[in-house]
Amino acid sequence: MSDGHTSLIPDLSASKAGQSRRKFLQGAGFAAGALALGLPRRARAADRTEITFASAKFFGKETVGQVVDAYNQAQSKVHVTYIELPPPSSSTEVHQALVQQLARRNGTPDVFTQDVVWIAEFAGAGWAMALDEYFNPSVQSQYFPGLIAACTYNSKLTALPWFVDSGMLYYRKDLLDGAGAKPPETWDDLVTIAQGIQKSGKADFGYLWQGKQAEVLVCDLVEAIASNGGSILTSDGKKGALNDDKAVAAVQFLYDTINKSKISPSDVLSWDEEPSRQPFTAGRAAFLRNWSYVYGIAQDKSASSVVDKVGVVPLPHFAGGKSAACLGGYQYGINAASKNKEAAVDFLTWMSSPETQLHFALQLGIAPTRPEVFDNAQLGKEQPFMQQLKSVFTGATPRPVTPKYAQVTLAIQSGVSKALVSGNIKAELDAANEKITSIVAG
Repeated sequence: MSDGHTSLIPDLSASKAGQSRRKFLQGAGFAAGALALGLPRRARAADRTEITFASAKFFGKETVGQVVDAYNQAQSKVHVTYIELPPPSSSTEVHQALVQQLARRNGTPDVFTQDVVWIAEFAGAGWAMALDEYFNPSVQSQYFPGLIAACTYNSKLTALPWFVDSGMLYYRKDLLDGAGAKPPETWDDLVTIAQGIQKSGKADFGYLWQGKQAEVLVCDLVEAIASNGGSILTSDGKKGALNDDKAVAAVQFLYDTINKSKISPSDVLSWDEEPSRQPFTAGRAAFLRNWSYVYGIAQDKSASSVVDKVGVVPLPHFAGGKSAACLGGYQYGINAASKNKEAAVDFLTWMSSPETQLHFALQLGIAPTRPEVFDNAQLGKEQPFMQQLKSVFTGATPRPVTPKYAQVTLAIQSGVSKALVSGNIKAELDAANEKITSIVAG
């Protein structure tokens, strides 16, 4: 989800999980310092540089804290104390906790994880350290380009990718097969297929999405506008572009799914992720736009009526456009006030390495940000669904990058919500764009 994460992986036996952990520790020696599996579990503090790491809580067969412990065991130079924050579903609380700590400028926490939409805010406030001298263009090229763009502020890398999520199109394989249709590549194709399936009586709804006046509406909007070659802000980030022709056409399309093509129920205007997911996994819809967490639920016989009937592809695009998936996920940052920057960089290098990313994927269901990790044979064997998301994440598009994002998103949500309810698309987007421009230019 945009503000949450549910593990995608099936449970492994305890012995297999133990083997995976031992293998991970054995491969952990690329951290600074020699491989030190024989190291006492708690080396004396005087022998190590002490740093702190604050992260939102994630759920899986392991915890983030256990991965931090593996780093502490893998080398003898740095010891990391883990500070657990609330889960991403409580993103407001996570944000407040980080803001309060970073604003003190006392160096705690040294390293932190942040929602991708906070990166510009933290960098703009001078709280996040520039990382370019430690992670050069060659290193940056090893990650998805959209993520590096989202981790960059004022032409400086101020965050390092941890995990990625994005919007994607779920579809009913059986219904499309029955209609002799392939997964849609354009929005026009989706409308045609959805209407046909609805007319046949095999699904109540053609296409489900999230139109609630909330952050997820901005995510759906980013995808629609970017898939038409438009954007919400101008390229320099100093003016709004929400009333440009391509953006207006994209919002008109969303309105039309309810009022013209009628492939979406009017209820989508009050739905976020879960209310839109439930009719789909209950077998009532042909298509659904949502995040990666849905797949695991769709395959759970106790929660789904469509087990083995669901496929996933990149979201459609407008004629002449390209598929766009709104970027989600949490990324790493280093406190600009840290007194132990070199140790923080060593820890962050290890946490973002291919080996650790693979471990996070297998044990916590967190999707890697390095394309090469998606090609790993073990990931393909244990997480085939995650492996097929590589093509989705390649087109990931960030939300507007601005230190004033918290204000911008509220203006977008309000204006677009009014447009979708009233049908006065251009007038409402004109008004919203004026507010957005005054915010980013101020």
